[in-house]
Amino acid sequence: MNLGRDRARSIGWMFVLMICLGLTMVLMVRVNAVKSQVRLAERQLVALKREKIFLETEFETRANQQQLRALNDVEFGYSAPTAGQYLAGERQLASLGKAAAPDAPAPIRVASAMADDGSAFQAMVSPISGKAMAAVPDGKSSARKPVDAASLGKRLSHIAAQEVIRE
Repeated sequence: MNLGRDRARSIGWMFVLMICLGLTMVLMVRVNAVKSQVRLAERQLVALKREKIFLETEFETRANQQQLRALNDVEFGYSAPTAGQYLAGERQLASLGKAAAPDAPAPIRVASAMADDGSAFQAMVSPISGKAMAAVPDGKSSARKPVDAASLGKRLSHIAAQEVIRE
């Protein structure tokens, strides 16, 4: 009899465990459903906040436009351009120009200076010493050489191979 009673008890416990497992699964499904509803509600809240900000901005913009229109009507009297205010081409634009008055300032001209040797490169001058100095490209020597067009052209036209650092 003992063997039958122990077997019935273990089958009873298995049955209780199966019921608890089934209830846990049902509860887990319901919790996940509620979580998804909460996430959906949060997304809708964020969308509504964005729409509210957009509508507030739109309202303020339109209110400013109405204020500007009222100010324009009262103070300035500006109006939108009409078709007659546009120019047909360059000739019509040129016809609007007039000759310079006798007391008008001279037009601004761009100057170009050539070096003594006829090149367009000017020496880089130190503001402290007033001497023309070359930049030290590799930082190895502290002595600087005077800059002239030939040395500058040679330095700029040559690409030195440098060691590549790989990590």
